[in-house]
Amino acid sequence: MSPATPRSNNASASAKMRRPYQVAEAIKSWIVEQGLKPEDKLPHEQTLMELFGMSKGTIRETMRVLEAQGLIVTRTGPKGGAFINAVSEPLASSLLSNYFFFNKLSVKDIYQLRYLLEPELVASLAGHLSEQDLMKLEGNVQKYSQPATNAEDERKQHIDSLQFHIILAELAGNELLGFMIRFMVRMLTDLTVYRRLYEPPNHELWEQGLNHQRDLIDALREGRADDAREIMREHMQVARKLMEAQEAEMESRFMLHAP
Repeated sequence: MSPATPRSNNASASAKMRRPYQVAEAIKSWIVEQGLKPEDKLPHEQTLMELFGMSKGTIRETMRVLEAQGLIVTRTGPKGGAFINAVSEPLASSLLSNYFFFNKLSVKDIYQLRYLLEPELVASLAGHLSEQDLMKLEGNVQKYSQPATNAEDERKQHIDSLQFHIILAELAGNELLGFMIRFMVRMLTDLTVYRRLYEPPNHELWEQGLNHQRDLIDALREGRADDAREIMREHMQVARKLMEAQEAEMESRFMLHAP
């Protein structure tokens, strides 16, 4: 057997592996061209084979790819088949989180991007929120208006204070901006819980965060866009510094107790 043969076989296998993904992209383009919407039914398997010039095996594998991506759902029964599905935000976040699963994200990584995006978000919201929106933010702040008395309270307060930023992101007029901020905040929430970054009690982190959020609500209510931007920038800087200290503290504890 010549040395070229194994490489050729590998290339052929790789092409077969890629083919369902290529067909999946072609089907997505076709869906857009046809103007199909969520809950619309895709053509029968035989029709898809003819439309895309692929074998039954490739089409079935392509359907599994699209289903794993959340873009179709398969239903059984007389009226069953493959139906177009609108990907939910939780699923999209979960798939994106999987990308970072084996990458060790740090507090610094997340805050670096939050510092760029969140000040601009609040500047755009200043003077444009309803009293109901502002009361929702105030109601969230009320959950941690008093310092934590134990580790469980500390954990809950960290999560609740991050929810403040989720609420702001939900009010963004830009869906992409809102999604990115919500995703980062949820990643930071997971990071805080999984690495137990809430365990070292930090009164300064609680007090500074509380004051910044209260000042921010005032600026948003009064339409002071520049002030809102600066308050959020300072909030991000202080929170990053103190959270990095929490992260370093937990890492040092781990090293001390490591066998």
